[in-house]
Amino acid sequence: MLELHGLTRTFGDNVAVDHVTFDVPAGRLVGFVGGNGAGKTTTMRMIMGVLAPDSGEVLWDGAPATRELRSRFGYMPEERGLYPKQPVLDQLVYLGQLHGMTRQAARARATELLERFGLGARTKDKVETLSLGNQQRAQIIAAVLGDPVALILDEPFSGLDPAAVDQMSELLREHTAAGAPVLFSSHQLDLVDRLCDAIVVLHRGRVVARGTSEELRANAPLRYRVRLEHDAGWIRDLAGIEVVDLEGPTALVEPADEEAAQHLLREAVARDTVRDFARVVPTLSEIYREVAA
Repeated sequence: MLELHGLTRTFGDNVAVDHVTFDVPAGRLVGFVGGNGAGKTTTMRMIMGVLAPDSGEVLWDGAPATRELRSRFGYMPEERGLYPKQPVLDQLVYLGQLHGMTRQAARARATELLERFGLGARTKDKVETLSLGNQQRAQIIAAVLGDPVALILDEPFSGLDPAAVDQMSELLREHTAAGAPVLFSSHQLDLVDRLCDAIVVLHRGRVVARGTSEELRANAPLRYRVRLEHDAGWIRDLAGIEVVDLEGPTALVEPADEEAAQHLLREAVARDTVRDFARVVPTLSEIYREVAA
């Protein structure tokens, strides 16, 4: 298990990361979301030891993460790390050797992954000649090449087409199935919602929400959408009901509790024809906007 305890990092007067605490269990895929400048990249750099925290610590199985251990993490940095004027395969072989692989093993594994990601015919091409999406594929291969014990990936899905997203998702699941904890950041909240076992939301350097999608939705405000035959303005006068939005016969409401919601339904049936009465399940994007407001 990878654990973060109270990680804090400042740059001058700016607190970029403020006592960030969460864990990434073995065999779990955790999505790390937040706006630009929220502190995600700084947090990942502290996990990898690229930046030293002002306070707090990174633990692996309950013990402080060492430099040797971190060398076994697969890392995909925000700024990427491949040399544009070198051939793709040569770079991957070199990076595999840095992770302790033999040259032969690194070449075999890199070639296998390049074929898998549709780059089998581009092994001798310089990185700068690849499209941005293919450069991203090569960078992902570099991160997973050395059989890492954990993966720390900063925006790995950026620039990928739908087919590559599916390939990447499958690859990450193979690593979690083997027991590796995986942490990745992304602005694609629908993708995070679909893939992740748990989600951590960072806002202005602080963790403002964390849990499974179901847990985050369970903590969201109780909301119902009501659609009647005639004007729904009378709902504003009901006790225990806050009207979030109302337009003609349709209202979005926040009942104080389920009892208030059922009272609203009984009242609506008595007054009018009810066309729709349904619990509104928020999307991850809506939850994010709520907690990061």
